[in-house]
Amino acid sequence: MLYIGAFHKLSLMASKPKPSLLHQVAGTRWESIAKKPRMMTTDSSMSDAFSKYADYLNNLNDKRERVVKASRDITMNSKKVIFQVHRIGKQNKDAVLEKAEKDLQAVRDQHVSRLVKELNGSDFWKLRRAYSPGVQEYVEAATFCKFCRTGSLLNLDEINATFLPLSDPSIEPLQINTLDYLLGVADLTGELMRLAISRISDGEVEFAEKICGFVRDLHRQLTLLVPSMDDSSDMKQKMDTMLQSVVKIENACFSVHVRGSEYIPLLGSSDPSYSLMGVTGIDL
Repeated sequence: MLYIGAFHKLSLMASKPKPSLLHQVAGTRWESIAKKPRMMTTDSSMSDAFSKYADYLNNLNDKRERVVKASRDITMNSKKVIFQVHRIGKQNKDAVLEKAEKDLQAVRDQHVSRLVKELNGSDFWKLRRAYSPGVQEYVEAATFCKFCRTGSLLNLDEINATFLPLSDPSIEPLQINTLDYLLGVADLTGELMRLAISRISDGEVEFAEKICGFVRDLHRQLTLLVPSMDDSSDMKQKMDTMLQSVVKIENACFSVHVRGSEYIPLLGSSDPSYSLMGVTGIDL
């Protein structure tokens, strides 16, 4: 009986759950640990990093809004310069171009300079999408003025040179990239097409033919360049529009040569030597 009682006592002791080693080390019971809510703790350095990053994003969004506003002002005023150039004619060419170039200088001084100040000290490539439309419109206006003045294309280095005085010499200056320049030049062909049609209607056929040759050469060179460009989806779309402009100018110039005597740019002229449809001596 003594052995049976001792064996029963030992079996009862063995059936009791022993506290795990983890509980003994921690000095607490598993049940009390399970009841405590779990909380994520971060040190002060990580908290400061999150706070600084949030401030950076907020400042970047505010800067983006100001950059978009400056880009819109550049777009609007550059369009005014383009409309001014379209008033060009035989008699007022110098006056119109002088006024347009003065207005373009005002766009740089008032609006492009504001854009440059917003982008100084920041990675302006991150905000390219915000100011790209304004830059493209400015390129279109500047190249339009240059062509009407000299018959040549204003290149990218010449445009960027005009931006250098607007930037702080100690900070990386804002420079137009190649893609934005080409997008602006592609839009230029549409304005040249409108100018060529209007010049034909005023009898300046030679000027229209000069525009036709210039736009044709420009389209040919870009046709070779664009397929090798990266991220050129916008440019490829504008190439289709450029081709349409080339065709319209060619058709207008071709119609003048084919119809020849039917083309009457000076209808109603008081010049006695003026002939109607190639026949002289006809009373109107």
